[in-house]
Amino acid sequence: MAILDAAGAHGAHLAPIEMADLPAIEQLLDTAFGADRQRRTAYRLREGVAFEPAASCVAYDEHGVLVGSLQSWPAALVATDGTATPLWLVGPIAVDPARRGEGIARAMLRRALTAIDETGIPAVLIGDPEYYGPFGFAADATGGWSLPGPFERHRLLARLDDGETLPVEGMLGPRR
Repeated sequence: MAILDAAGAHGAHLAPIEMADLPAIEQLLDTAFGADRQRRTAYRLREGVAFEPAASCVAYDEHGVLVGSLQSWPAALVATDGTATPLWLVGPIAVDPARRGEGIARAMLRRALTAIDETGIPAVLIGDPEYYGPFGFAADATGGWSLPGPFERHRLLARLDDGETLPVEGMLGPRR
């Protein structure tokens, strides 16, 4: 396991998600987001597909307790003509509430984005622009996109390389 960067993670370690107990991840997600989290629109974007282990990870504290989880999912933006543009949906990103602010989420996100960048496929997420902006995420490319449920448009963010573009309109959903 790799030690987290010097962002103040206080002894937490990143590990491949395959090393984690999936029920423990689900419990952490419930703790971080509430037991009703699966009603959110973001869950419709993941239906019927499995997360990508290479672009997902977990974090453990110095005692081996799960304190963080990040999953990335294959997604696609489908244009009105049926053309599908592959994307990676990043999230959920969960950190034990008692460990927030220690750099765990940032370290997991950097690890996931490194794996995603190797695929050449852009990443998207639903989140706070202020937090994710420094990682290259912005709402500039997503203004005409639709999702299968309610969402706050300014929180639908994409991460593009310089000069890279995405379709202006389309429906975001799982990539099958």
